[in-house]
Amino acid sequence: MTDEDLLLAVLNSAPVVDGSVIDELDGVAGGTFARRLGGSGSQPEVSQLRRVRAAVHAVIRDPANSGVAALAAVLSQVVRTPEVTLSGVRWEVRAPADDLLAVRVVLAWSDSVERHPGRLRPCANVECNLFLVDHSRPGSAKWCSMTTCGNRMKARAYASRTRSA
Repeated sequence: MTDEDLLLAVLNSAPVVDGSVIDELDGVAGGTFARRLGGSGSQPEVSQLRRVRAAVHAVIRDPANSGVAALAAVLSQVVRTPEVTLSGVRWEVRAPADDLLAVRVVLAWSDSVERHPGRLRPCANVECNLFLVDHSRPGSAKWCSMTTCGNRMKARAYASRTRSA
């Protein structure tokens, strides 16, 4: 799993289904979800993932938001050590075991906003709670999925236009 896949998996772990938020980090499912991402699935790890998800959501939706302080707190005990190899510098990340998966999410978020400025964004469907990284050439992707949100939004716009006419 790439860092971007990890980031999107955590950001999109609370989808809206039939008008209700389904939180994949709740209860026993949260531990299973964390293990699927390479974590231990412990309750403290899942709680930290939930806090990081909320903070990254806040930062993406409102960059002036104080979610940055919560992300900084997650990184407070992290040590990154460089290791020089023949293929370049590799960074070893050390953190408390229950924080490591959340730390990886924060670092993936940072890498994404550096490498793809303005392209990590929420779905344009206000009824959706998912995010996307826009890899299109013009940078104009709006929806988490063209087959779900994109199709719904276009169908609504068409219906609205035909009712007006």
